[in-house]
Amino acid sequence: MASLTSIPFTLPPSSLSQKQLFLHSFLPRKLAHSTKRGFKVRCAAVGNGLFTQTKPEVRRILPENNQGLPRVKIVYVVLEAQYQASLSAAVRALNADRRHASFEVVGYLVEELRDVETYESFCEDLKDANIFIGSLIFVEELALKVKDAVEKERDRMDAVLVFPSMPEVMRLNKLGSFSMSQLGQSKSPFFQLFKRRKQSAGFAESMLKLVRTLPKVLKYLPSDKAQDARLYILSLQFWLGGSPENLQNFVKMIAGSYVPELKGTKMEYEDPVLFLDSGIWHPLAPCMYDDVKEYLNWYGTRKDANEKLKSPNAPIIGLILQRSHIVTGDDSHYVAVIMELESRGAKVIPIFSGGLDFSGPTQRYLVDPVTGKPFVHAAVSLTGFALVGGPARQDHPRAIEALRKLDVPYIVALPLVFQTTEEWLISSLGLHPVQVALQVALPELDGGMEPIVFSGRDARTGKSHALHKRVEQLCTRAIRWADLKRKSKEEKKVAITVFSFPPDKGNVGTAAYLNVFASIFSVLQGLKKDGYDVEGLPDTPEALIEDVIHDKEAKFSSPNLNVAYKMSVREYQNLTPYASALEESWGKPPGNLNSDGEHLLVYGKQYGNVFIGVQPTFGYEGDPMRLLFSKSASPHHGFAAYYSFVEKIFQADAVLHFGTHGSLEFMPGKQVGMSDVCYPDSLIGNIPNIYYYAANNPSEATIAKRRSYANTISYLTPPAENAGLYKGLKQLSELISSYQSLKDTGRGPQIVSSIISTAKQCNLDKDVSLPEEGEELSVTERDLVVGKVYSKIMEIESRLLPCGLHIIGEPPSALEAVATLVNIAALDRPDEGISSLPGILAETVGRNIEDVYRGSDKGVLADVQLLREITEASRGSITAFVDRTTNKKGQVVDVAEKLSSILGFGLMEPWVQYLSKTKFIRADREKLRTLFEFLGECLKLVVADNELGSLKQALEGSYVEPGPGGDPIRNPKVLPTGKNIHALDPQSIPTAAAMESAKVVVERLLERQKLDNGGRFPETVALVLWGTDNIKTYGESLAQVLWMIGVRPVSDTFGRVNRVEPVSLEELGRPRIDVVVNCSGVFRDLFINQMNLLDRAVKMVAELDEPIDQNYVKKHAVEQAAELGVTVREAATRVFSNASGSYSSNVNLAVENSSWNDEKQLQDMYLSRKSFAFDCDAPGAGMTEKRKVFEMALSTADATFQNLDSSEISLTDVSHYFDSDPTNLVQGLRKDGRKPAAYVADTTTANAQVRTLAETVRLDARTKLLNPKWYEGMMKCGYEGVREIEKRLTNTVGWSATSGQVDNWVYEEANTTFIKDEEMLKRLMETNPNSFRKLVQTFLEASGRGYWDTSEENLERLRELYSEVEDKIEGIER
Repeated sequence: MASLTSIPFTLPPSSLSQKQLFLHSFLPRKLAHSTKRGFKVRCAAVGNGLFTQTKPEVRRILPENNQGLPRVKIVYVVLEAQYQASLSAAVRALNADRRHASFEVVGYLVEELRDVETYESFCEDLKDANIFIGSLIFVEELALKVKDAVEKERDRMDAVLVFPSMPEVMRLNKLGSFSMSQLGQSKSPFFQLFKRRKQSAGFAESMLKLVRTLPKVLKYLPSDKAQDARLYILSLQFWLGGSPENLQNFVKMIAGSYVPELKGTKMEYEDPVLFLDSGIWHPLAPCMYDDVKEYLNWYGTRKDANEKLKSPNAPIIGLILQRSHIVTGDDSHYVAVIMELESRGAKVIPIFSGGLDFSGPTQRYLVDPVTGKPFVHAAVSLTGFALVGGPARQDHPRAIEALRKLDVPYIVALPLVFQTTEEWLISSLGLHPVQVALQVALPELDGGMEPIVFSGRDARTGKSHALHKRVEQLCTRAIRWADLKRKSKEEKKVAITVFSFPPDKGNVGTAAYLNVFASIFSVLQGLKKDGYDVEGLPDTPEALIEDVIHDKEAKFSSPNLNVAYKMSVREYQNLTPYASALEESWGKPPGNLNSDGEHLLVYGKQYGNVFIGVQPTFGYEGDPMRLLFSKSASPHHGFAAYYSFVEKIFQADAVLHFGTHGSLEFMPGKQVGMSDVCYPDSLIGNIPNIYYYAANNPSEATIAKRRSYANTISYLTPPAENAGLYKGLKQLSELISSYQSLKDTGRGPQIVSSIISTAKQCNLDKDVSLPEEGEELSVTERDLVVGKVYSKIMEIESRLLPCGLHIIGEPPSALEAVATLVNIAALDRPDEGISSLPGILAETVGRNIEDVYRGSDKGVLADVQLLREITEASRGSITAFVDRTTNKKGQVVDVAEKLSSILGFGLMEPWVQYLSKTKFIRADREKLRTLFEFLGECLKLVVADNELGSLKQALEGSYVEPGPGGDPIRNPKVLPTGKNIHALDPQSIPTAAAMESAKVVVERLLERQKLDNGGRFPETVALVLWGTDNIKTYGESLAQVLWMIGVRPVSDTFGRVNRVEPVSLEELGRPRIDVVVNCSGVFRDLFINQMNLLDRAVKMVAELDEPIDQNYVKKHAVEQAAELGVTVREAATRVFSNASGSYSSNVNLAVENSSWNDEKQLQDMYLSRKSFAFDCDAPGAGMTEKRKVFEMALSTADATFQNLDSSEISLTDVSHYFDSDPTNLVQGLRKDGRKPAAYVADTTTANAQVRTLAETVRLDARTKLLNPKWYEGMMKCGYEGVREIEKRLTNTVGWSATSGQVDNWVYEEANTTFIKDEEMLKRLMETNPNSFRKLVQTFLEASGRGYWDTSEENLERLRELYSEVEDKIEGIER
């Protein structure tokens, strides 16, 4: 840790001043005990604004006295610094020897080459270098810099050696006549490596196989090349051997063979000292072991072992290590982990591999070959890399297969690679984005969890050192996971944590799409059957609600939740080491949240060994002043007390967070790679965290994984149904059917007249331009009016909506799965050779489905009718198919068997039978069969049930198989649920397919805006990027931004996107549109690389030499640069988000808690929280506040824009959408005071639409809030259903507040539906009076704020109801 004093960094006064307590593990001694002034870890990078400030000079060795010897200069570039000490020792030894030659060496870490000065110095060093060495250069933009610099000097240099890296760099290899310049081409002897890279762990692993099979390869090379090739392979063996002796002989061999001045001298070198390719290593063992039995024999005879270690019941942890750290002697961080585990009584089996594929070694050394059972109770990888493939190409299926056989919790901890310890400590981002992509995102695809930073890097020597507090955290948590494998079920304690948001008794058990208490009840019954102690569990979910929420729950006369524990202030302070750090935000404990003035209160109820507790909320929801702070406050004392209780008093073996989502993972701290002063890390402490998360929300699930170390288990969203039609809309549909059959008789005009008046009653005149009643219309005009109304009605009827709420362990029945299958069938899947069902049916009648969609959108009656027939035929044929695969109870029986019998007889295929009765009788049989085989697979996945099974696996300390999160319709691989959710490789987006979809949406958006804007293009569009949307669509909305400004992404050899290039104005065919990009806090955490890409793209476009009337980015940047007195590049800042560690604009919190005075206050919240910019020129600085630039950029916006990408989440389902909407704010900032147009792209179906915000809000209201099918589905869910109805109304008010785009009739109809209907009113009040009170309050608030103009009579009734429900809640019967 001495290095911590080598680079001083200042800690200005304030904010985290109370955190000395546990900062001492990192800080230099003189700072750790400073008491004179408060101090704070600084949240910005220093110096050049990059992530690392280290310089190559610390790796430069000059010979002291060359005594006239020839001088050999070596320049090397490596990914990690573990070779630095070993290579430096080798060169010093050679110089001390003073024979043959004197050596100068200088080394660069690849990340340092981002710095302009360092890169110049690298190019300068190459000018007189004899030998260049590169290794593990896998970051494309830096690989290209290395290639450009080395290429210029390659022919002059005596030797160029590049070990596993990107092909562009590998092609630089040159050793005498041996070259790799044709690498990847068929005539290259190394072509086989590239041909086979897809099925193996990639190029690097193939190279290592090559080393092992050297003689076979050499016989294919011409004889003069054989010697040079042999020396290359020997070089690789020396390099992989990594010890100072090996590297000394390597330098001698290359210098002696290839440096002209040394050709005559005989430089003797020894063969490489070969280490095992893979094996078991322990710092105290006499040797490396290739046999696990031998290792265990040695382990059992150790004299130094303590009593705990000798116990046959000791936990056993498997460790996965990188061989290069062991052979180069850079292993102190590994030693620290081994010693820490052993001191805590855990045995270890530390395995290593020289390659990048650890799947074989885990099987060989961690699984008993006889029984097939694991030797270990948990596995911890200290490499930070994916199990198979390291930083190059990964093979996740093979990794998952190996880990499934191992079947223990799999933790992937992180050594700092691109930053020194200090740089990580002072960074608000935490880990370097490239390291997040390589060492956090990729291991998650294997099912890895808990990305805890356990070792740092010394800036001077490059050596790794353990971060002791972090190592303690890692080892304790690994042992706690291992204990789940060892403990019996009846003694395990589980703390189920539910959420209450916004804080109110009517909201206890909030979770997206989930019936929480019915699910908990189902889970506890399952655990009880399995032998867990849940003594006293009530008989019904309703009784469980009453227990947790006290007597009659949110029923009447119960002001408080059930108090499970009262914690005194002294006990709280003893149990919570960071308690004093919370006082700056919240004062002395106990405070007034979760407290009775003397004690801190923990709410919940215990049943045997299961505790059901209510997680406290953020605490600042109701305080408008706190909501205005640009950075989020720390957790309050009640929040901290809850987790101290769960860990230290209840002593939970695991905590189960129930549903999407709580507040723990959104507490302040680094984005990724927590330190011990980050609140999520402090709060979760040492408890294994299992988290039920909605399968369609991979982005926030990923935040939970990275920031609160959760093992996330996916649950299904409720089965989707078509919205259907009701009341006046149903009547309209009937009128249209009449018109079609009678239009050529004299009754046509009369029916059209009825259609127009009914459409107006249904408020469709806002969406469709209708003629005045009684106006004379020609036949064509009548058809067009009917076509437009018909198209609108079909849009409403076919809209998908999740009905009711999901219960864990209750998969949908087959018939409930029909609507999902219809939508899966509506998408073309060219990669899999599957045509969409609507496409196949349209072809049958000689039409292209895209043309039918376009015609229907325009209201062409024949196309609307055809689309209706196609939709009905799709539903009918799929229903017929599902009917044939189910039994009488509606359960899917053995689908595979049924399918093979169905597919065996062409005539008997149920879909063919169905279609034979329609106009689509001639549909292509082969295409249909391919499609229905795929649908059969999907059906099996939809109805599979593994949610409870996976939870049991996690509680038993088994491996939970990973799977992608997202939209099951776009990506059926999301199913079955019950998987450990992961996102995707952040460098893989946007994909080519996403780019194509994005172009369509952008062109439609611009067409629509021109239509509404007098034929002019918008100069600026303000839009939002969401984490989940970009995961589900593989980067469609990210691609939309790129296409607006007119650039395209460029992929590297591995398919990763780290570069963009401009599209010419000719190809674009329009001006480049300026953008203001507001990234959600979750997008910022998951896709910081893509923010970098976007910022580079915008700045590149601003600097193009183009006329400003064709480049609005440049036009505005030039104007703003002049006004602000900065460069054009700086003025072209367009990528914004929250400060690191903060999320949302808080507008949603203010609206949900009615804690705001006026719209100006909401706009101030948005500006104060969202004006932090990302700068690609100083990526290490994280998010920097640039409010002035943000306001100026927004003031040019002509349109605001958001995306809806899946059917289960729409504008009023969640508060995030209006929380990020700047429509009214832009109006206030624009010089002309004009409100920008507001648009929403809807890509939830194959027929992508761009609608105005007002149209989308209306569609949402009609299909959900006002739709009996939806609200009756919710009412069936009881207590939670009432809350869901209230939430939709509150979110509608949110849209009024941020955009003013909600029509008066929406509130009026809602009032008629829920308040004027006495029967409905009574059901709402009885089922959940607290949520009903909030519903009434929201109606009154909508009127009071001027969003709803209604009769005094309606308002009087609402006031009466409010008093009535208040009295009932307080227990006063009238």
